[in-house]
Amino acid sequence: MSLVALLIALYLLLCAALFIFQRSLIYFPQSGSAVTAPDSRMKLAMPDADIWVTIREHAGPKALIYFGGNAEDVSRNLPSFSEAFPDYAVFLLNYRGFGGSGGSPSEEAIAEDALALFDQVYASHPQIAVIGRSLGSGVAVRLASQRPATRLILVTPYNSLEELAVRQYPWVPVKWLLRDRFESGRYAAHIRVPTLLLAASDDEVIPRASTQRLLERFPKGVASLRVVPDSGHNSISERAQYLRWMQEVLNR
Repeated sequence: MSLVALLIALYLLLCAALFIFQRSLIYFPQSGSAVTAPDSRMKLAMPDADIWVTIREHAGPKALIYFGGNAEDVSRNLPSFSEAFPDYAVFLLNYRGFGGSGGSPSEEAIAEDALALFDQVYASHPQIAVIGRSLGSGVAVRLASQRPATRLILVTPYNSLEELAVRQYPWVPVKWLLRDRFESGRYAAHIRVPTLLLAASDDEVIPRASTQRLLERFPKGVASLRVVPDSGHNSISERAQYLRWMQEVLNR
């Protein structure tokens, strides 16, 4: 075998490996051990898996549903969200494979779980704010385009996962290999509720250009962008503006 043929074979083998194992490069399941109290967990029974939701119940019409990042233990948000949004019932979705939830994560499976959770919460809380962070911003904007959310907040959001993958793997035909695309921009065009995009000033994962492209996909006047100063992709939630700017949107 010639050197060129060997290099081509190795390249094709690498592409095949990326195609087969790509979800292990997207999702990094967490155990979700931060909350153990039985009254802080709710089971969402899907046809093919039991999905666990970390909750803080609260009587009244308002609720917020939160979708976290690809390596986030969402239950760790329960204390801060409960304090910041006292008038809201809080529901934090543990993706498949995360926090005791069954199954394996994928874009379509998570989207189905998100719809089921919204419908269940909506029966008791007709005013639902949807929040998504990082990977979860793609889940949130898709959900808000399909269900009657009252507010939408996207933290460190992107226009599409494909854009990010091309940037990370410029030597791979991402367009043909990627299964989970999270095309946030496509869903943003259908959003009609007030939307806040929170970007980190020094985000090392999501380029500002991707967030800006997403912002431009929303109908005029629907979405606004605010940049949290002195923050990175993972440290944005440690800044005072993070919850304060959310409160300005949700506590109106």
